[in-house]
Amino acid sequence: MSGLKEYTNIQVANNREQVEYHVREILKLIGEDVEREGLLETPARVARMYEEIFAGYDADPREVLGVTFDEKHEELVIVKDIVYYSQCEHHMAPFFGKIHIGYIPSGKIAGLSKFARLVEAVTRRLQVQERITSQIADILEEVLDPNGVMVVVEGEHLCMCARGVKKPGSKTVTSAVRGHFRNSAALRSEFLALIKE
Repeated sequence: MSGLKEYTNIQVANNREQVEYHVREILKLIGEDVEREGLLETPARVARMYEEIFAGYDADPREVLGVTFDEKHEELVIVKDIVYYSQCEHHMAPFFGKIHIGYIPSGKIAGLSKFARLVEAVTRRLQVQERITSQIADILEEVLDPNGVMVVVEGEHLCMCARGVKKPGSKTVTSAVRGHFRNSAALRSEFLALIKE
């Protein structure tokens, strides 16, 4: 988990020279002059950026939830509007948005800030939005053993907005439902209504 706390990908940090070399080579291959003033420090900047945006590889998302607490609360808990940034594994282009998490405890809860840490651990790696959605739901189900989990992820993908079909402003919404949420339309509706407030 240390990588996430320091926002550092240890692999990139340990291989910084190689990363910088390859970034420099890519710049050459796209027709840039790597000796011009604006690009002299670009390979080093990209390596430092990769240390941060891929910090999730050095975090175990299950451990990020940390210590759980015994608590008799068995009603809906929602942590909404958790902003995330990730990188599409198909084009290595950024995508970003908000994640909303709801769960019904069955005697065990986690500290509220841990949900944001979980989002960071899952999104700070090459990803697809569908996997992010399922991974968060599955990890919460595994670690907290709640009566139900629902996760909704909203995303704006630059691989779709800035290239390809070029449809800026378009959003993708994915959801995962587990336990009571799967069987109760009323519970799903309550969650969806509360995240829109």
